[in-house]
Amino acid sequence: MNKSEIIDRYFQEHRAKVLDIAAFLDRVDRSEGSTPDFRIEAMQTCIQELLTDEVGRTERILLLLSDLSVEPIESAGTKGASGAVPPAE
Repeated sequence: MNKSEIIDRYFQEHRAKVLDIAAFLDRVDRSEGSTPDFRIEAMQTCIQELLTDEVGRTERILLLLSDLSVEPIESAGTKGASGAVPPAE
């Protein structure tokens, strides 16, 4: 597919995803409490990466959200993943 065909086929789908992210961030901004959250900070960093013109954004964003440590931790504070790397304690 050429660029125009890709845009014609996928624009609406990704427009909706951008609106979902905007709505999520609006809900966070309207909510009570002012404690910074590492996940929101990670998302903001990823959004900045989206604005670059360099090919490879997907890989760079995946790395921004990935825990690259190689040593296992003693125990996890939660049962699931947080989706972003928490700051070192």
